[in-house]
Amino acid sequence: MSVPDYMQCAEDHQTLLVVVQPVGVVSEDNFFRIYKRISSVSQVSVRDSQRVLCIRYRHHYPPENNEWGDFQTHRKVVGLVTVTDCRSARDWPQTLEKFHMQKELYGSTLYDSRLFVFGLQGGVAEQPRTDVAFYPSYDDCQAVEKRVEDFIESLFIVLESKRLDRATDKSGDKIPLLCVPFEKKDFVGLDTDSRHYKKRCQGRTRKHVGDLCLQAGMLQDALVHYHVAVELLRSVNDFLWLGAALEGLCSASVIYHYPGGTGGQSGARRFLGNSPADAANRHRPGAQEVLIDPGALTTNGINADTSAEIGRAKNCLSPEDIVDRYKEAISCYSKYKNAGVIELEACVKAVRILAIQKRSMEASEFLQNAVYINLRQLSEEEKIQRYSILSELYELIGFRRKSAFFKRVAAMQCVAPSIAEPGWRACYKLLLETLPGYSLSLDPKDFNKGTHRGWAAVQMRLLHELVYASRRMGNPALSVRHLSFLLQTMLDFLSDQEKKDVTQSLESYTSKCPGTMEVITLPDGLTLLPVPFTKLPIVRRVQLLNLPTSLRPQKMKSLLGQSVSAKSPFIYSPITAHSRGEERSKKIDFQWVQGDVCEVQLMVYNPMPFELRVENMGLLTSGVEFESLPAALSLPAESGLYPVTLVGVPQTTGTITVNGYHTTVFGVFSDCLLDNLPGLKTSGSSVEVIPALPRLQISTSLPRSAHSLQPSSGDEISTNVSVQLYNGETQQLIIKLENIGMEPLEKLEVTSKMLTTKEKLYGDFLSWKLEEARAQLPLQPGEVATITVSIRAKLDFSCQENVLQDLSDDGISVSGFALCSPFRQVVRPRADGKPASAPEGGRPGDTSQAKTLEAVLSFKYSGGPGHAEGYYRSLALGLHVEVEPSVFFSRVSTLPATSTRQCHLLLDVFNCAEHELTVRARSSEELTLHPGECQRMAIQVDKFDFESFPESPGEKGQFANSKQLEEERQAARSLEINGKLGIRWGLAHPSLKRTGEASVEGLLSQPVLEQLQLAPLQWDVLVDGQPCDREAAACRVGDPVRLEVRLTNRSARSVGPFALSVVPFQDHRNGVHSYDLHGAVSFVGSSTFYLDTVQPSGQSACLGALLFLHTGDFSLHIRSQADGKSKELPRSWLCLPGVRVRALEAQA
Repeated sequence: MSVPDYMQCAEDHQTLLVVVQPVGVVSEDNFFRIYKRISSVSQVSVRDSQRVLCIRYRHHYPPENNEWGDFQTHRKVVGLVTVTDCRSARDWPQTLEKFHMQKELYGSTLYDSRLFVFGLQGGVAEQPRTDVAFYPSYDDCQAVEKRVEDFIESLFIVLESKRLDRATDKSGDKIPLLCVPFEKKDFVGLDTDSRHYKKRCQGRTRKHVGDLCLQAGMLQDALVHYHVAVELLRSVNDFLWLGAALEGLCSASVIYHYPGGTGGQSGARRFLGNSPADAANRHRPGAQEVLIDPGALTTNGINADTSAEIGRAKNCLSPEDIVDRYKEAISCYSKYKNAGVIELEACVKAVRILAIQKRSMEASEFLQNAVYINLRQLSEEEKIQRYSILSELYELIGFRRKSAFFKRVAAMQCVAPSIAEPGWRACYKLLLETLPGYSLSLDPKDFNKGTHRGWAAVQMRLLHELVYASRRMGNPALSVRHLSFLLQTMLDFLSDQEKKDVTQSLESYTSKCPGTMEVITLPDGLTLLPVPFTKLPIVRRVQLLNLPTSLRPQKMKSLLGQSVSAKSPFIYSPITAHSRGEERSKKIDFQWVQGDVCEVQLMVYNPMPFELRVENMGLLTSGVEFESLPAALSLPAESGLYPVTLVGVPQTTGTITVNGYHTTVFGVFSDCLLDNLPGLKTSGSSVEVIPALPRLQISTSLPRSAHSLQPSSGDEISTNVSVQLYNGETQQLIIKLENIGMEPLEKLEVTSKMLTTKEKLYGDFLSWKLEEARAQLPLQPGEVATITVSIRAKLDFSCQENVLQDLSDDGISVSGFALCSPFRQVVRPRADGKPASAPEGGRPGDTSQAKTLEAVLSFKYSGGPGHAEGYYRSLALGLHVEVEPSVFFSRVSTLPATSTRQCHLLLDVFNCAEHELTVRARSSEELTLHPGECQRMAIQVDKFDFESFPESPGEKGQFANSKQLEEERQAARSLEINGKLGIRWGLAHPSLKRTGEASVEGLLSQPVLEQLQLAPLQWDVLVDGQPCDREAAACRVGDPVRLEVRLTNRSARSVGPFALSVVPFQDHRNGVHSYDLHGAVSFVGSSTFYLDTVQPSGQSACLGALLFLHTGDFSLHIRSQADGKSKELPRSWLCLPGVRVRALEAQA
């Protein structure tokens, strides 16, 4: 026997072999349709008996194997079923002849045969025949199974007769010697009468009868016959047949222990005695302790009075003994070179049994023995079959890597050089089947789960073979897919040279067939998933970037100060917050805007030892329509983390989710999902896209600044401009806002905020009017709106250090301020009209550095669909102003004027600019100052009625602190005084036409303000009914002069009574006053005037008269003395104006 049956299993020993073959020309589809129906009749119950016949069908069986039918009867072809097409009666004789020729092929062993004829109708088909069945067509043949069952019953009749013939042979009769084909020549000339020969004949016959009993469904009888045969054959050292008897004994025991079979067939075969009670005793040891007496055997089996349990339990081998007997049988077979096929099949059967017993190591020993069994020279097909079966058996016992090894050997055998037409498809299919054994999956996701499994070197070799096989198959897409998989999954194990070789091969393949993300489906139904290059490059972090500060949308605040959704009537809902907890964990708290370019930053690096070119890299999104703008990049070899920014434009609104990115590397297009990237860090992948908003671009009349402002709020300034101003100067800033978006600008608001707080600033630093700009709204795309902003730099003009100093000027107590600065130490007011010299080491102006003012102009604007949803944008303009010093007021003082309603404000003005400048007030002459020069300017001002000023905000309760309230009042008064003074400076240089304001705000403290304040008690002195507080009154010598003093009470309290004393004197203009004027001035009546109490807002007057006796200039000093509570009044309230009278010659 030369052709092994690798599908053999132990239970096949009880089957009858039936060959089903076509006769003539029969299509393959039709034949296998009938073959499938015939082979479905695999078990037939014998009538009037509990026995079951098992049938094994083959559509191809080597005739030489049939010659071993006496050695093991299950190898004998006992039935033949032929299938043929016959369309006409003329073809019938020829068809019948072919049927008889087919029977002659197995004629020596056939019990019976059948011919199934399809398509023949008419007279021939109507003739009754037992061995021929006629059917109109392959579709109309319902009785096929019934005919097969009848055929099996006929086989049973012949089998039973043969069993009875063999069983009834007496020992006295001459028993023929059963032989295998290669033994016939060895037994020529033997002594047939010797006892040794007779025992050999008896043992072989017993073994043969055991086979027949097993096929006839008589398991108990078969066990007995096998035991007897084993003893007889062992005694005569007939090892070949002893091995067969042992194998038969093992097969019968296996059939008993494992009714479901060992070959893995679906559906368990049921045999006699398979009750639960029987199953409980199957595995009892000591199966050979007691043998049944052969005399107990009858023609129908064991006597009825003999217990069936005894017959089975005492003769059936235990599971452990089955394996031992198989080892002994294989050992016996190994002694015969021509029994290699029998030995190989026995090993296969033992392995299947051990697999069920889960004894893998012992099974591997049997398989290892099977590998080294030397058969005849096998064909390439037979080698492929042998290696494939070895692979399946190793898989059966759990040796997955060994199974994969033999499967790969079978694959390589398919394309052996000796084969004229290599089977690359078969090779490829077998290579795919080896993948699980080497822990290799074609799903890229399996390589993201922890550490690598399997031997990487072997896996790479296998993947290379898959690439080569698919290329030889003529499937370049398959080659690209496997090579991409190799590069993606085995990148960490490839050497630098291997990386270069693989990428060069991949580029060569993709030049003809680019790699795609489509699923490849093989003809056998296997699908190959796409292989995204998530390692080329490797991405470590993905971050969705917020829009630039100038483009970020902001939600308009509601009346409650919160952004309340219009979709819900509730301000807060805990249910909603809870249900969105998971979404919030991935959703980012900023928004993108429809139609605006959005950015996602990836931190990538190149693991390859050469420059990596990545083309067509863009974003993969879902949720909204998104236009990705692909990018191309080139990463240096083995680069570190490298930032890459991918951009795109959302076209609709909603929630957009960034699922990943796509690339084209080495000609392979990849869709890389973030969920499949190991070790990825991300702060979220979803962001809300709001409706479109307009976009503004800002341009100004001022140059851009290199100094970037950094607001404490962290807001980013889109544009920074700078300007240099002198203190007190005002400049116009022209701002142009261009709508560069696609939506109209419908709303515009402008606000400002100072960033520098350490410099005291007076007045509005920035001011503007929006009426002209708002008149242009809505601003369509491409249009420009213009806004003019006034920049006024008005800082403190006093060097910020004030020291109170009392001055005495001409005997009158006044208050002034010495502004402590370096200029006061070296520079004095000019007395001779020459400028003072600068201090050593530089210009005086250098001692006072330029001040810096910083502010932010914010433009809030909205329009389009975003405006309807309550969103706006904010554009910030940073303003950096360098304020150079212009003039300083180094000293402030006051002097009384001739009128009590006026006074003189004295200012020491210092020019700290680099150029000559002029200073003037509204009521004074222009003053010219050279650089570093200080001059005093006197300004006559009307005293101020502070009580008539509007009520300040502080007096309405804004300031709870009295000190703050007083400071607020003082600032308001200083502002009013500064407005009345109107002091301005201008640079005298012809090329510098720059002017500004010089403010006294911050210089006027409380004492100075008191001097400038109009007293609540207003005293008026009239000479002959005319006021005399400004010019001298004229009178004639000898004429009485009427003197009237009026008091107006503008305070909130009643004052008086007062006693007014008039003291005349003469001023000689040299500092000497003469009070001894008894011969020059005479009073008409008393020199003391009296005023009664004056109520608030009341008025009182007193009258008197004087007589001048000679000519001259006289002065009257009126002193007031208060009585009672009026003594507590401030002295400034009781100051009366001086009176000058010029006495002229009396008229003749």
